[in-house]
Amino acid sequence: MKEYIEQNRDRFLEELFTLLRIPSVSAKPEHAQDMYLCAETLADLLLEAGADEAGVCDTAGHPVVFGQKIIDPKAKTVLVYGHYDVQPAEPLDKWKHDPFDPQVHDGAIWGRGANDDKGQLFMHVKAFEYLLQSGKLRHNVKFLFEGEEEISSPSLPAWIKAHKKLLKADLCLVSDTTMLGENVPSINCGMRGLSYLEVKVTGPKKDLHSGHFGGTVANPIQVLCEMIASLLDADGRVTVPGFYDDVVELSRADRKLLARAPFNLKEYKEFLDVRELRGERGYTPLERVGIRPCLDVCGIWGGYTGAGAKTVLPSEAHAKISMRLVPDQRSERITKLFERHFRKIAPKYVKVDVTPCEGGDGFLIPIGSDAYKAASQAIAEVYGIEPVPARGGGSIAILAEVQKILGIDPLLMGFGLERDTIHSPNESFLLKQFFAGMESIAKFYEYWQ
Repeated sequence: MKEYIEQNRDRFLEELFTLLRIPSVSAKPEHAQDMYLCAETLADLLLEAGADEAGVCDTAGHPVVFGQKIIDPKAKTVLVYGHYDVQPAEPLDKWKHDPFDPQVHDGAIWGRGANDDKGQLFMHVKAFEYLLQSGKLRHNVKFLFEGEEEISSPSLPAWIKAHKKLLKADLCLVSDTTMLGENVPSINCGMRGLSYLEVKVTGPKKDLHSGHFGGTVANPIQVLCEMIASLLDADGRVTVPGFYDDVVELSRADRKLLARAPFNLKEYKEFLDVRELRGERGYTPLERVGIRPCLDVCGIWGGYTGAGAKTVLPSEAHAKISMRLVPDQRSERITKLFERHFRKIAPKYVKVDVTPCEGGDGFLIPIGSDAYKAASQAIAEVYGIEPVPARGGGSIAILAEVQKILGIDPLLMGFGLERDTIHSPNESFLLKQFFAGMESIAKFYEYWQ
Protein backbone atom coordinates (compact mmCIF):
# COMPACT_ATOMS: atom_id res chain seq x y z
CA MET A 1 0.00 0.00 0.00
CA LYS A 2 3.00 2.31 0.36
CA GLU A 3 2.90 3.23 -3.31
CA TYR A 4 -0.84 3.93 -3.18
CA ILE A 5 -0.31 6.23 -0.19
CA GLU A 6 2.47 8.14 -1.97
CA GLN A 7 0.31 8.58 -5.07
CA ASN A 8 -2.67 9.82 -3.08
CA ARG A 9 -1.04 11.51 -0.08
CA ASP A 10 -2.26 15.05 -0.79
CA ARG A 11 -5.78 13.87 -1.59
CA PHE A 12 -5.95 11.83 1.60
CA LEU A 13 -4.93 14.80 3.72
CA GLU A 14 -7.37 17.19 2.07
CA GLU A 15 -10.24 14.72 2.49
CA LEU A 16 -9.36 14.31 6.16
CA PHE A 17 -9.07 18.07 6.58
CA THR A 18 -12.60 18.44 5.22
CA LEU A 19 -13.75 16.35 8.19
CA LEU A 20 -11.50 18.12 10.69
CA ARG A 21 -12.81 21.55 9.70
CA ILE A 22 -16.31 20.59 10.85
CA PRO A 23 -16.76 21.34 14.59
CA SER A 24 -18.72 18.18 15.35
CA VAL A 25 -18.80 18.68 19.12
CA SER A 26 -21.50 16.31 20.37
CA ALA A 27 -21.63 17.82 23.86
CA LYS A 28 -22.79 21.24 22.63
CA PRO A 29 -26.36 21.69 21.33
CA GLU A 30 -25.28 24.59 19.13
CA HIS A 31 -23.32 22.13 16.96
CA ALA A 32 -26.33 19.97 16.04
CA GLN A 33 -26.16 21.01 12.37
CA ASP A 34 -22.41 20.40 12.31
CA MET A 35 -23.08 16.83 13.43
CA TYR A 36 -25.30 16.23 10.41
CA LEU A 37 -22.83 17.93 8.07
CA CYS A 38 -19.99 15.73 9.32
CA ALA A 39 -22.12 12.58 9.04
CA GLU A 40 -23.12 13.45 5.47
CA THR A 41 -19.50 14.17 4.55
CA LEU A 42 -18.44 10.78 5.90
CA ALA A 43 -21.19 8.99 3.98
CA ASP A 44 -20.01 10.71 0.77
CA LEU A 45 -16.41 9.61 1.47
CA LEU A 46 -17.54 6.00 1.89
CA LEU A 47 -19.38 6.09 -1.44
CA GLU A 48 -16.38 7.64 -3.16
CA ALA A 49 -14.16 4.92 -1.66
CA GLY A 50 -16.37 2.23 -3.25
CA ALA A 51 -19.08 1.30 -0.75
CA ASP A 52 -22.19 -0.25 -2.28
CA GLU A 53 -24.29 2.00 -0.09
CA ALA A 54 -23.74 4.60 2.59
CA GLY A 55 -26.06 7.00 4.32
CA VAL A 56 -26.98 8.95 7.41
CA CYS A 57 -29.40 7.33 9.85
CA ASP A 58 -31.33 9.19 12.54
CA THR A 59 -31.17 8.07 16.17
CA ALA A 60 -32.70 9.49 19.33
CA GLY A 61 -29.63 11.75 19.42
CA HIS A 62 -26.94 12.50 16.88
CA PRO A 63 -27.01 10.59 13.58
CA VAL A 64 -25.22 7.38 12.70
CA VAL A 65 -23.36 6.77 9.44
CA PHE A 66 -23.77 3.29 8.00
CA GLY A 67 -22.15 1.94 4.83
CA GLN A 68 -21.25 -1.46 3.43
CA LYS A 69 -19.61 -3.41 0.64
CA ILE A 70 -20.76 -7.00 0.23
CA ILE A 71 -18.23 -9.05 -1.76
CA ASP A 72 -19.69 -12.47 -1.07
CA PRO A 73 -22.51 -13.32 1.37
CA LYS A 74 -20.50 -16.38 2.40
CA ALA A 75 -17.32 -14.41 3.16
CA LYS A 76 -16.35 -13.17 6.61
CA THR A 77 -17.69 -9.74 7.49
CA VAL A 78 -15.83 -6.95 9.30
CA LEU A 79 -17.80 -4.25 11.09
CA VAL A 80 -15.62 -1.12 11.30
CA TYR A 81 -16.59 1.10 14.23
CA GLY A 82 -15.52 4.71 14.74
CA HIS A 83 -16.88 8.04 15.93
CA TYR A 84 -16.94 11.39 14.20
CA ASP A 85 -17.82 13.52 17.22
CA VAL A 86 -15.02 15.33 19.03
CA GLN A 87 -14.34 16.83 22.43
CA PRO A 88 -14.94 20.55 23.03
CA ALA A 89 -11.82 22.50 22.08
CA GLU A 90 -11.69 24.65 25.21
CA PRO A 91 -9.51 26.18 26.58
CA LEU A 92 -9.11 27.94 23.23
CA ASP A 93 -6.27 30.20 24.41
CA LYS A 94 -4.05 27.14 24.85
CA TRP A 95 -4.17 26.22 21.15
CA LYS A 96 -1.37 27.32 18.86
CA HIS A 97 -3.91 27.81 16.06
CA ASP A 98 -7.65 27.48 15.45
CA PRO A 99 -8.52 23.90 16.54
CA PHE A 100 -10.79 23.51 13.50
CA ASP A 101 -8.22 24.81 11.03
CA PRO A 102 -6.12 21.64 10.57
CA GLN A 103 -2.45 22.01 9.71
CA VAL A 104 0.55 19.81 8.99
CA HIS A 105 3.87 20.67 10.59
CA ASP A 106 6.58 18.99 12.64
CA GLY A 107 5.70 15.64 11.09
CA ALA A 108 2.11 15.62 12.37
CA ILE A 109 -1.47 16.58 11.61
CA TRP A 110 -2.71 19.17 14.12
CA GLY A 111 -6.32 19.93 14.99
CA ARG A 112 -9.26 18.75 17.06
CA GLY A 113 -10.12 15.21 15.96
CA ALA A 114 -6.80 14.67 14.18
CA ASN A 115 -6.37 11.50 16.21
CA ASP A 116 -9.60 11.02 18.20
CA ASP A 117 -11.25 9.72 16.18
CA LYS A 118 -11.54 11.28 12.73
CA GLY A 119 -7.93 10.60 11.78
CA GLN A 120 -8.08 7.00 12.96
CA LEU A 121 -11.44 6.11 11.41
CA PHE A 122 -10.29 7.75 8.16
CA MET A 123 -7.44 5.19 7.96
CA HIS A 124 -10.05 2.45 7.60
CA VAL A 125 -11.85 4.23 4.78
CA LYS A 126 -8.61 4.60 2.82
CA ALA A 127 -7.41 1.04 3.54
CA PHE A 128 -10.79 -0.17 2.27
CA GLU A 129 -10.45 2.03 -0.83
CA TYR A 130 -6.99 0.60 -1.56
CA LEU A 131 -8.10 -3.02 -1.13
CA LEU A 132 -11.04 -2.46 -3.45
CA GLN A 133 -9.04 -0.58 -6.08
CA SER A 134 -6.29 -3.22 -6.08
CA GLY A 135 -8.72 -6.13 -6.27
CA LYS A 136 -7.52 -7.50 -2.92
CA LEU A 137 -10.71 -7.15 -0.89
CA ARG A 138 -11.91 -10.64 0.12
CA HIS A 139 -14.12 -9.68 3.07
CA ASN A 140 -17.46 -7.99 3.37
CA VAL A 141 -17.02 -4.66 5.11
CA LYS A 142 -19.60 -2.68 7.06
CA PHE A 143 -19.00 0.76 8.54
CA LEU A 144 -20.67 2.11 11.67
CA PHE A 145 -19.63 5.66 12.55
CA GLU A 146 -21.45 7.33 15.43
CA GLY A 147 -21.68 10.90 16.70
CA GLU A 148 -22.00 10.37 20.46
CA GLU A 149 -18.96 8.46 21.69
CA GLU A 150 -17.59 11.49 23.53
CA ILE A 151 -20.84 11.65 25.52
CA SER A 152 -20.95 7.87 26.18
CA SER A 153 -23.09 6.83 23.17
CA PRO A 154 -26.52 7.17 24.83
CA SER A 155 -28.49 6.55 21.61
CA LEU A 156 -26.41 3.88 19.92
CA PRO A 157 -27.31 0.70 21.88
CA ALA A 158 -30.99 1.07 20.96
CA TRP A 159 -30.09 1.71 17.32
CA ILE A 160 -27.84 -1.37 17.25
CA LYS A 161 -30.58 -3.53 18.78
CA ALA A 162 -33.03 -2.30 16.15
CA HIS A 163 -30.59 -3.09 13.32
CA LYS A 164 -28.99 -6.35 14.48
CA LYS A 165 -29.53 -8.05 11.13
CA LEU A 166 -28.05 -5.15 9.19
CA LEU A 167 -24.99 -5.10 11.45
CA LYS A 168 -24.37 -8.84 11.48
CA ALA A 169 -20.62 -9.46 11.31
CA ASP A 170 -17.82 -11.73 12.49
CA LEU A 171 -15.65 -9.04 14.06
CA CYS A 172 -15.77 -5.40 15.14
CA LEU A 173 -12.59 -3.60 14.03
CA VAL A 174 -11.76 -0.39 15.88
CA SER A 175 -9.04 2.25 15.77
CA ASP A 176 -9.70 4.60 18.68
CA THR A 177 -6.88 3.74 21.06
CA THR A 178 -3.17 4.35 21.55
CA MET A 179 0.03 2.37 21.15
CA LEU A 180 2.64 2.24 23.88
CA GLY A 181 5.06 4.12 21.60
CA GLU A 182 5.91 4.78 17.97
CA ASN A 183 8.75 2.26 18.35
CA VAL A 184 6.80 -0.01 20.69
CA PRO A 185 3.69 -1.13 18.81
CA SER A 186 0.93 -2.68 20.87
CA ILE A 187 -2.61 -4.00 20.58
CA ASN A 188 -5.15 -3.27 23.29
CA CYS A 189 -6.71 -6.46 24.61
CA GLY A 190 -9.15 -4.73 26.92
CA MET A 191 -10.46 -1.39 28.15
CA ARG A 192 -11.85 -0.08 31.40
CA GLY A 193 -15.45 0.80 32.06
CA LEU A 194 -16.69 4.11 33.43
CA SER A 195 -19.00 5.58 36.02
CA TYR A 196 -19.13 9.38 35.84
CA LEU A 197 -21.19 11.48 38.24
CA GLU A 198 -21.75 15.02 39.35
CA VAL A 199 -22.15 15.79 43.05
CA LYS A 200 -23.59 18.89 44.70
CA VAL A 201 -23.21 19.86 48.33
CA THR A 202 -25.54 22.56 49.65
CA GLY A 203 -25.20 24.41 52.94
CA PRO A 204 -27.14 27.64 53.62
CA LYS A 205 -29.94 28.57 51.24
CA LYS A 206 -27.95 31.52 49.84
CA ASP A 207 -24.43 32.90 49.78
CA LEU A 208 -23.46 34.51 53.09
CA HIS A 209 -21.04 37.20 54.23
CA SER A 210 -17.94 35.28 55.32
CA GLY A 211 -17.24 37.75 58.13
CA HIS A 212 -20.72 37.60 59.60
CA PHE A 213 -21.18 33.83 59.27
CA GLY A 214 -17.71 32.29 58.76
CA GLY A 215 -16.74 29.94 61.55
CA THR A 216 -20.30 29.14 62.56
CA VAL A 217 -21.92 27.95 59.31
CA ALA A 218 -20.42 25.01 57.45
CA ASN A 219 -18.73 25.99 54.20
CA PRO A 220 -19.95 23.59 51.43
CA ILE A 221 -16.65 23.83 49.54
CA GLN A 222 -14.65 22.74 52.58
CA VAL A 223 -17.15 19.99 53.37
CA LEU A 224 -17.03 18.72 49.76
CA CYS A 225 -13.22 18.67 49.85
CA GLU A 226 -13.26 16.68 53.09
CA MET A 227 -15.75 14.19 51.64
CA ILE A 228 -13.73 13.77 48.46
CA ALA A 229 -10.50 13.33 50.42
CA SER A 230 -12.09 10.44 52.31
CA LEU A 231 -12.85 8.52 49.08
CA LEU A 232 -9.23 7.25 48.85
CA ASP A 233 -7.21 5.70 51.65
CA ALA A 234 -3.48 5.96 52.33
CA ASP A 235 -2.80 3.02 49.97
CA GLY A 236 -4.62 4.67 47.07
CA ARG A 237 -7.63 2.37 47.30
CA VAL A 238 -11.21 3.56 46.85
CA THR A 239 -13.08 3.47 50.16
CA VAL A 240 -16.61 2.99 48.76
CA PRO A 241 -17.89 -0.25 50.38
CA GLY A 242 -18.25 -3.05 47.83
CA PHE A 243 -16.19 -1.20 45.20
CA TYR A 244 -13.69 -4.07 44.78
CA ASP A 245 -16.12 -6.98 45.20
CA ASP A 246 -16.16 -7.90 41.51
CA VAL A 247 -12.61 -6.89 40.54
CA VAL A 248 -10.80 -9.79 38.89
CA GLU A 249 -7.27 -10.18 40.24
CA LEU A 250 -4.85 -11.08 37.44
CA SER A 251 -2.62 -14.10 37.83
CA ARG A 252 1.14 -13.76 38.04
CA ALA A 253 1.38 -15.17 34.53
CA ASP A 254 -0.97 -12.55 33.12
CA ARG A 255 0.81 -9.73 34.95
CA LYS A 256 4.10 -11.01 33.60
CA LEU A 257 2.71 -11.00 30.05
CA LEU A 258 1.53 -7.40 30.39
CA ALA A 259 4.90 -6.46 31.88
CA ARG A 260 6.49 -7.15 28.49
CA ALA A 261 5.56 -3.61 27.63
CA PRO A 262 8.66 -1.41 28.07
CA PHE A 263 8.29 1.38 30.59
CA ASN A 264 10.80 4.05 31.60
CA LEU A 265 9.73 5.70 34.86
CA LYS A 266 12.15 8.62 34.49
CA GLU A 267 10.98 9.46 30.97
CA TYR A 268 7.34 9.06 32.02
CA LYS A 269 7.72 11.57 34.85
CA GLU A 270 9.64 13.98 32.63
CA PHE A 271 6.92 13.76 29.96
CA LEU A 272 4.27 14.63 32.57
CA ASP A 273 6.52 17.15 34.36
CA VAL A 274 5.88 15.61 37.77
CA ARG A 275 8.41 14.65 40.43
CA GLU A 276 6.64 11.53 41.68
CA LEU A 277 3.69 9.29 40.82
CA ARG A 278 0.84 8.34 43.10
CA GLY A 279 -1.51 5.38 42.89
CA GLU A 280 -2.67 2.12 44.39
CA ARG A 281 0.04 0.46 46.42
CA GLY A 282 1.36 -2.87 45.10
CA TYR A 283 0.87 -2.18 41.38
CA THR A 284 3.09 -0.73 38.68
CA PRO A 285 2.11 2.46 36.84
CA LEU A 286 1.07 0.47 33.77
CA GLU A 287 -1.00 -1.92 35.89
CA ARG A 288 -2.73 0.98 37.63
CA VAL A 289 -4.02 2.36 34.33
CA GLY A 290 -4.74 -1.00 32.73
CA ILE A 291 -5.91 -3.65 35.19
CA ARG A 292 -6.97 -1.67 38.27
CA PRO A 293 -9.97 0.59 38.91
CA CYS A 294 -9.55 4.14 40.15
CA LEU A 295 -11.43 7.26 41.23
CA ASP A 296 -10.61 10.81 40.17
CA VAL A 297 -12.10 14.27 40.55
CA CYS A 298 -12.40 15.74 37.06
CA GLY A 299 -13.71 19.16 38.06
CA ILE A 300 -14.60 21.12 41.19
CA TRP A 301 -16.17 24.53 41.66
CA GLY A 302 -18.12 26.81 43.94
CA GLY A 303 -18.09 30.28 45.45
CA TYR A 304 -16.47 33.32 43.87
CA THR A 305 -13.64 32.79 41.37
CA GLY A 306 -13.54 36.13 39.56
CA ALA A 307 -10.95 38.89 39.79
CA GLY A 308 -10.33 40.53 43.12
CA ALA A 309 -11.87 39.59 46.46
CA LYS A 310 -15.44 38.80 47.38
CA THR A 311 -15.84 37.72 50.98
CA VAL A 312 -18.52 35.14 50.49
CA LEU A 313 -19.38 31.89 52.22
CA PRO A 314 -20.94 29.99 49.29
CA SER A 315 -24.27 28.22 49.34
CA GLU A 316 -23.15 25.40 47.03
CA ALA A 317 -20.14 23.39 45.92
CA HIS A 318 -19.95 21.01 42.96
CA ALA A 319 -17.64 18.32 41.62
CA LYS A 320 -17.50 15.88 38.75
CA ILE A 321 -16.16 12.44 39.68
CA SER A 322 -14.92 9.72 37.36
CA MET A 323 -14.47 6.07 38.30
CA ARG A 324 -12.67 3.84 35.82
CA LEU A 325 -13.75 0.23 36.15
CA VAL A 326 -12.27 -3.14 35.23
CA PRO A 327 -13.94 -6.44 34.33
CA ASP A 328 -16.17 -7.65 36.03
CA GLN A 329 -17.27 -4.42 37.65
CA ARG A 330 -20.59 -3.10 36.38
CA SER A 331 -21.05 0.61 35.89
CA GLU A 332 -24.64 0.69 37.08
CA ARG A 333 -23.82 -1.13 40.33
CA ILE A 334 -20.77 1.03 41.07
CA THR A 335 -22.82 4.19 40.49
CA LYS A 336 -25.39 3.03 43.06
CA LEU A 337 -22.68 2.04 45.57
CA PHE A 338 -21.02 5.43 45.24
CA GLU A 339 -24.26 7.38 45.63
CA ARG A 340 -25.21 5.40 48.76
CA HIS A 341 -21.77 5.92 50.29
CA PHE A 342 -21.50 9.60 49.42
CA ARG A 343 -24.86 10.36 51.02
CA LYS A 344 -23.89 8.33 54.10
CA ILE A 345 -20.66 10.22 54.73
CA ALA A 346 -22.30 13.64 54.34
CA PRO A 347 -22.46 15.51 57.67
CA LYS A 348 -25.84 16.76 58.87
CA TYR A 349 -25.04 20.41 58.19
CA VAL A 350 -25.14 19.94 54.37
CA LYS A 351 -27.47 18.40 51.80
CA VAL A 352 -26.14 16.19 48.99
CA ASP A 353 -27.30 15.54 45.44
CA VAL A 354 -25.69 12.90 43.20
CA THR A 355 -26.44 12.93 39.47
CA PRO A 356 -25.18 10.08 37.23
CA CYS A 357 -23.86 11.48 33.93
CA GLU A 358 -22.20 8.76 31.88
CA GLY A 359 -21.33 5.11 32.24
CA GLY A 360 -20.43 1.85 30.58
CA ASP A 361 -18.80 -1.49 31.25
CA GLY A 362 -15.26 -2.56 30.41
CA PHE A 363 -14.36 -5.59 28.32
CA LEU A 364 -11.61 -8.05 27.43
CA ILE A 365 -10.78 -9.69 24.11
CA PRO A 366 -9.02 -13.02 23.56
CA ILE A 367 -5.40 -12.61 22.45
CA GLY A 368 -5.35 -16.14 21.09
CA SER A 369 -7.99 -15.49 18.43
CA ASP A 370 -7.25 -15.68 14.70
CA ALA A 371 -8.19 -12.01 14.35
CA TYR A 372 -5.73 -10.93 17.06
CA LYS A 373 -2.98 -13.03 15.49
CA ALA A 374 -3.69 -11.52 12.07
CA ALA A 375 -3.50 -8.00 13.51
CA SER A 376 -0.25 -8.86 15.29
CA GLN A 377 1.25 -10.24 12.07
CA ALA A 378 0.16 -7.17 10.10
CA ILE A 379 1.58 -4.68 12.61
CA ALA A 380 4.80 -6.66 12.97
CA GLU A 381 5.35 -6.53 9.21
CA VAL A 382 4.79 -2.77 9.04
CA TYR A 383 6.75 -1.84 12.19
CA GLY A 384 9.43 -4.52 12.03
CA ILE A 385 8.70 -5.68 15.58
CA GLU A 386 5.99 -7.84 17.14
CA PRO A 387 3.38 -5.77 19.01
CA VAL A 388 2.84 -6.44 22.70
CA PRO A 389 -0.60 -6.92 24.28
CA ALA A 390 -1.67 -4.01 26.44
CA ARG A 391 -4.67 -2.90 28.49
CA GLY A 392 -6.26 0.45 27.69
CA GLY A 393 -6.83 2.78 30.62
CA GLY A 394 -9.62 4.70 28.90
CA SER A 395 -13.15 3.67 28.05
CA ILE A 396 -15.16 3.10 24.88
CA ALA A 397 -18.40 2.21 26.58
CA ILE A 398 -20.28 1.22 23.45
CA LEU A 399 -17.90 -1.64 22.60
CA ALA A 400 -19.10 -3.68 25.57
CA GLU A 401 -22.63 -3.16 24.22
CA VAL A 402 -21.53 -4.26 20.74
CA GLN A 403 -20.03 -7.37 22.28
CA LYS A 404 -23.27 -8.18 24.13
CA ILE A 405 -25.83 -7.22 21.47
CA LEU A 406 -24.10 -8.49 18.31
CA GLY A 407 -22.13 -11.32 19.91
CA ILE A 408 -18.83 -10.30 18.32
CA ASP A 409 -15.52 -9.27 19.86
CA PRO A 410 -13.92 -5.89 19.19
CA LEU A 411 -10.35 -5.83 17.88
CA LEU A 412 -8.54 -2.65 18.91
CA MET A 413 -5.97 -1.65 16.30
CA GLY A 414 -5.21 1.85 17.57
CA PHE A 415 -2.32 3.97 16.29
CA GLY A 416 -2.47 7.06 18.47
CA LEU A 417 0.27 7.98 20.95
CA GLU A 418 0.19 9.69 24.34
CA ARG A 419 2.05 12.62 22.76
CA ASP A 420 -1.04 13.33 20.65
CA THR A 421 -2.77 14.95 23.67
CA ILE A 422 -6.30 13.92 22.70
CA HIS A 423 -9.05 15.72 24.67
CA SER A 424 -6.56 18.55 25.27
CA PRO A 425 -5.38 21.59 23.32
CA ASN A 426 -3.07 21.03 20.36
CA GLU A 427 -4.28 17.52 19.54
CA SER A 428 -2.16 15.90 16.84
CA PHE A 429 -1.50 12.67 14.98
CA LEU A 430 1.94 11.75 13.65
CA LEU A 431 1.92 11.34 9.88
CA LYS A 432 4.01 8.20 10.09
CA GLN A 433 1.45 6.67 12.47
CA PHE A 434 -1.39 7.79 10.21
CA PHE A 435 0.11 6.09 7.17
CA ALA A 436 1.44 3.06 9.10
CA GLY A 437 -2.09 2.58 10.37
CA MET A 438 -3.45 2.43 6.83
CA GLU A 439 -0.82 -0.15 5.88
CA SER A 440 -1.42 -2.27 8.97
CA ILE A 441 -5.19 -2.29 8.48
CA ALA A 442 -4.85 -3.31 4.83
CA LYS A 443 -2.49 -6.13 5.81
CA PHE A 444 -4.88 -7.29 8.52
CA TYR A 445 -7.47 -8.08 5.86
CA GLU A 446 -4.80 -10.01 3.97
CA TYR A 447 -3.87 -12.17 6.98
CA TRP A 448 -7.29 -12.73 8.53
CA GLN A 449 -8.64 -15.83 6.83
